[in-house]
Amino acid sequence: MDLKEEYSKRKEEIIERLNYFKKLKEKDLFYELCFCLLTPQSKAKNADDCIKEMIKNNFFETGFDPTLVLKQKIRFHNHKGKYLLEMREKYPELKNELEKIKDNKEKREFLVENVKGLGLKEAAHYLRNTGHENLAILDRHILKNLVKVNAIDELPKTLTKKKYFEIEDKFKEFSRKVRIPMDHLDLLFWSMETGEVFK
Repeated sequence: MDLKEEYSKRKEEIIERLNYFKKLKEKDLFYELCFCLLTPQSKAKNADDCIKEMIKNNFFETGFDPTLVLKQKIRFHNHKGKYLLEMREKYPELKNELEKIKDNKEKREFLVENVKGLGLKEAAHYLRNTGHENLAILDRHILKNLVKVNAIDELPKTLTKKKYFEIEDKFKEFSRKVRIPMDHLDLLFWSMETGEVFK
């Protein structure tokens, strides 16, 4: 696999996508957090479809029970519906607290501790999708590709916090070595697996 060649093909699209994330409006930030709460063990495209439906029905304003929207496409829809409603209630306070934190890793930690249903991967995903940099989103696509490029030796059996940070450091090291920013690599690996630069 010629990573540099793949990167040159998709670089403009990746930069465009990352710039788009940096310009999201207030309500978009809220729905981005909803999206990241829906992604564990469900396809990103399915989560995105549900978010579009929730936007259409004004979930942000009305706080309707989203379970019916999630039911067909999202695993553990009952739990995730509750997480969304709980997060919506806390959102103004969450947003204010998050804005006070300057360090991206501290922001991630804050989200994991304060948003039920959000792990390190999902919190990093949310932050990347809202314009923050240098946090690894260690989903199966990324881990598989990190093995392929020899950045890590094998797929981890479990991803403890300690293991997550270890792999994140190796990802950063690999990124420096190949001179492709980590956030670009993330979208590159994802697009090599799925055929498109998504989010």
